[in-house]
Amino acid sequence: MSFSFQLTGQDERARAGVIHTSHGEILTPVFMPVGTRATVKTLAPSDLEQIGAGIILANTYHLYLRPGADIVHRAGGLHGFMNWSHPILTDSGGFQVMSLQGLRKITPEGVRFQSHIDGSYHFFTPENVIAVQNLLGADIIMSFDECTPYPATRDYAAASLRLTLNWARKGQEAHQRRADQALFGIVQGGIYEDLREESAKSLMEMDFPGYAVGGLAVGEPKTDLLRITAALDQILPTDKPRYLMGVGFPGDLVDNIERGIDMFDCVMPTRNARKGSVFTWKGKIIIKAAQFKEDFSPLDADCDCYTCRNFSRAYLRHLFSVDEILGLRLASLHSLYFYLELMREAREAILQKRFSDFKMNRCRHLDHTIGSEE
Repeated sequence: MSFSFQLTGQDERARAGVIHTSHGEILTPVFMPVGTRATVKTLAPSDLEQIGAGIILANTYHLYLRPGADIVHRAGGLHGFMNWSHPILTDSGGFQVMSLQGLRKITPEGVRFQSHIDGSYHFFTPENVIAVQNLLGADIIMSFDECTPYPATRDYAAASLRLTLNWARKGQEAHQRRADQALFGIVQGGIYEDLREESAKSLMEMDFPGYAVGGLAVGEPKTDLLRITAALDQILPTDKPRYLMGVGFPGDLVDNIERGIDMFDCVMPTRNARKGSVFTWKGKIIIKAAQFKEDFSPLDADCDCYTCRNFSRAYLRHLFSVDEILGLRLASLHSLYFYLELMREAREAILQKRFSDFKMNRCRHLDHTIGSEE
């Protein structure tokens, strides 16, 4: 197949590598901007190319409902439909279905759910979720899983992961585009290390080309998240990529790179940006705060993005104060640039074997907050 992974450097447990796909290379560690409905909100594909996005993520559940996988397929797949010539990953919709509390019923065969749009009924199975992703045509696709909620008893987490393993086998058998689509298995098991080990080892026996870690960043304490990723680092194969789903804050990315994770995604940088909360090397800035009304410095003096090179904090605050769309766009552009730059610098530090110094010095202010809501 056209997919492969090459480990190019390591510093303690932190890893640098290259994922090869039919639509180009992905340098890891990597953050994937989220384009839920085949668009990263407020940004054009050319914006994403200019800031160096190597891969973007789209959502199977949302695209299945609108416009429909057949329409996307007839448009040339996601690459043709959204005019993006670089790699794409699609998730399976497992998290979205889990979040439909009261609107879905889980069975051994799959999940029956109601659309959040019009209330119509649908049924996702491990087989038809793969068929949808085959039509969407992403380079990396995900097995259908039950995203174990938090909190969950050990018995529930055990039953959930075994259901996910069964679905992984069925989805793997149904996968029709192995030549140009890499299907990842998803490790579940809640916050229970022995269940995570059982899940990971069972998936490894199925020999997926990559492994995702799901069911984290769903409300559990950060200490549990880091404990689980550290444990999985000792179990998952070193010659295949590892993807931590739905994480998160900049500091969390750095902590999990340190624990051997290669791939990340999260709506946080763009969703927060559209609400006036932007991430910088000095911490999160609440740009709507009154203290920025006459602050003519850039969002981040250490940033070379289009927003920071051309506009001030005062101007950004003004745009949000008067509800101008440009504010959402400039803030989103900056925050994604920052996330991608964080990954670029982390990769360079790993290759130069100075990741610990990078984390201690360059990243020491990432969890700070500057400003407050009025």
